[in-house]
Amino acid sequence: MTLNPIPDPIPDVLAPARLGPVTLRNRTIKSATFEHMAPGALVSDQLIDFHRQVAAGGVGMTTVAYCAVAPEGRTEADQIWMRDEAVPGLRRLTDAVHAEGAAASAQIGHAGPVASAKSNGYPALSASRRISPMGPQVTHAATLADIARIRTAHGTATRLAIESGFDAVEIHFGHNYFASSFLSPALNRRKDSYGGSLRNRARLVREVAAEVREAAGDRIAVLAKLNMDDGVPGGFWLDEAIQVAQWLEADGSLDAIELTIGSSLLNPMYLFKGEAPLNEFAAVMSPLMRFGVKVAGKFFLHDYPYEDLFMLDAARQIRANVSMPLVLLGGITDKAAMDTAMAEGFEFVAMARALLREPDLINRIREDHDRKSLCIHCNKCMPTIFYDTHCVLATPQVAAR
Repeated sequence: MTLNPIPDPIPDVLAPARLGPVTLRNRTIKSATFEHMAPGALVSDQLIDFHRQVAAGGVGMTTVAYCAVAPEGRTEADQIWMRDEAVPGLRRLTDAVHAEGAAASAQIGHAGPVASAKSNGYPALSASRRISPMGPQVTHAATLADIARIRTAHGTATRLAIESGFDAVEIHFGHNYFASSFLSPALNRRKDSYGGSLRNRARLVREVAAEVREAAGDRIAVLAKLNMDDGVPGGFWLDEAIQVAQWLEADGSLDAIELTIGSSLLNPMYLFKGEAPLNEFAAVMSPLMRFGVKVAGKFFLHDYPYEDLFMLDAARQIRANVSMPLVLLGGITDKAAMDTAMAEGFEFVAMARALLREPDLINRIREDHDRKSLCIHCNKCMPTIFYDTHCVLATPQVAAR
């Protein structure tokens, strides 16, 4: 007689949960959103308050973005890069987050072809040389020495994150940043051991994850943000993402993977869904770039219909092929969506735009499970990353609650 196994109970998204060696007070994560609050590439009081508000608002963990592992790995000059000088400010930030009962994660990585060479004063690096829309500029093919240096820098950044009091690091393997450019067949035309086959293209990702795990040990959690697809013809796609996720699981270097999509380099709206705010983007650009956005922006910033849980269909296929913890991102703004994610087997959920609109949304959902987010997915927050990331619809009173 064969007995049917008793199904595991669906986790309560608002109850404590383990993430590697860390216990979070709930399963919600503020996903990484570049804040543009780090003048001189150092933490400001404004950045501390940004994350303190989200922590006070109830999330289990907030993610500081973006902490580059090298000076040329920043998307622009006023962005944190991990060095000794940054530690005191980062410690003040993690202390503020911990005082509110939340955990803090540092998103670490190298922007690669998405970096601004003009702003940083360093050449932008990628898997292969190509003309880039970021500037415009030409990205340089990373040498083997560059690859080794950047890989080692991830370990150094991890040790600095531990010194700064972070509970976790999230390695950026998405959005056609440096590591993601190696994964993409459209961007990686190398003929060496880092190009060609998927195993070769995934070599850097696996080496970096191993470097970070060695530096982290069991002191902090290690996550990675991994593209499921780039949204670019000929780019990294779901079938390859499944295999990379399986390799990362087998390597044992990660505690969780946060699933994402899109290319900050070639198709940024693919990640966000909804209307592309062309006028708002043009308004924050230089005169030349403003003209370009008005004339050709619709060919680069595409509109994609928004729907709740818009990454779920693709993420299910990753979930079906790995057993390690996964973080579901994309159109999760209320408890119904969170519960769906839990029922589908995801261990954590991540949110961004909804928490810009209401930093205290998790507390409000805890008080009222039928609470709906005030975020209307207009995407007008996106251009604010160029000067001070915020929801343009939120009043100061709402944002400070």
